Amino acid sequence: MNARGKVQRLQRKDLLGLEYLSRDEIELILELGKSFKEISERPIKKVPTLRGKTVVNLFFEPSTRTAASFDLAAKRLSADTINVSSSSSSVIKGETLLDTARNIEAMKVDVLVIRHRAEGAPHFLASRLGASVINAGDGCHEHPTQGLLDMMTMLEHCGQLDGLRVLIVGDVAHSRVARSNIWGLKRMGARVTVCAPLTLVPYGLESMGVDLVTGLDQAIVDKDVIMVLRIQLERQRSGLFPSLREYARTFGVNRERLKRAKEGLLIMHPGPINRGIELDPDVADGPYSLILDQVTNGVAVRMAVLYLLSGGEGARDEH
Repeated sequence: MNARGKVQRLQRKDLLGLEYLSRDEIELILELGKSFKEISERPIKKVPTLRGKTVVNLFFEPSTRTAASFDLAAKRLSADTINVSSSSSSVIKGETLLDTARNIEAMKVDVLVIRHRAEGAPHFLASRLGASVINAGDGCHEHPTQGLLDMMTMLEHCGQLDGLRVLIVGDVAHSRVARSNIWGLKRMGARVTVCAPLTLVPYGLESMGVDLVTGLDQAIVDKDVIMVLRIQLERQRSGLFPSLREYARTFGVNRERLKRAKEGLLIMHPGPINRGIELDPDVADGPYSLILDQVTNGVAVRMAVLYLLSGGEGARDEH
């Protein structure tokens, strides 16, 4: 800790979920992310901070934003990167996940970033590997760096998270993004409300300290931020709601519905967007949308996480 009692490094070798981070650790990552964001605005977007370190991105589910963001984050810190997808890994030949990870670790890598369809897969590897493990999304459980970049974006535009009124709308049951945001925002003092069809609400949600409502028109009235979630049809069984048209009518965020909102309401979405279903195009591309800011901040936050898990302490002058 420094003289003010703030932590200067993560108290762990892995980042597995925001459920496990303290408020001080979250603040450290967000402050360092703000510092690293400036690097991406330079003509030459690279610093030597992690030169000699190796980061492996092991993705067993499709990804565009997260995979590219981790790859860019590592390269902007001058780390070496290796990207491995499920289609190019030996898992398709019958090799176990642990054997794959151990063989990668035997190449003397420093950080393993993993996305996997099974909840707990990053935790399983973290307990068996010496390398640092970062959870880039495990099933319907958590996506911690997404939660961190979302909080960084809210902090930039709202000034503080303590007391912020955040509404999360949509397919909460299948959303790892929702869980990470709930854990992180609650830890930082925000007031979180969830709005979804009851068929898309996970069991025990209210035990996480959030308010649950089923009427979107009333829910948006006093909120500062609305986070819209993607309808994850690939993970759902049939019959959870009548039709996509009915879902859009009841839970879609559109310009007409936002007339009830307070002035300056901010709109967020983790992507990819099902335009016209959970979010209308004119809202997604409108003046209060922070969606592209989220993408930009994703690189900065992941730079911060990679730096801290590689042994860094706080923000250093060398960048």
